[in-house]
Amino acid sequence: MKKTFLLLFIFSLFLLPQVTNAVSFYNPSGTLGLGTANLQATVIAIIQWILGLLGLIAVILVLYGGFTWMTAGGNEEKVEKAKKIITAAVIGLVIILVAWAIVIFALNVLQNTSGI
Repeated sequence: MKKTFLLLFIFSLFLLPQVTNAVSFYNPSGTLGLGTANLQATVIAIIQWILGLLGLIAVILVLYGGFTWMTAGGNEEKVEKAKKIITAAVIGLVIILVAWAIVIFALNVLQNTSGI
């Protein structure tokens, strides 16, 4: 168990520079573009970025649960562990998507009522 988390941690350390490189590829200035926007646009960008990151983590957990299930080799304990991981990750993904929908709805209502 500890070896798996250590392996995932080391893998994420190698993946982090690629993620930052992707940000600089899509945005050559190297920033998120939050300095010139108004407060509402800044809050929207931050919320969407955080929810996107959480969604990515949930998808990675689903993949990890599937990998655990495929490599269980018939061991019922590992299969049950994998089912719990996949179930929790899917529930988390649904919560993230609902939160995203609530944020979009609330911002649309705010924009329509205040004229911002």
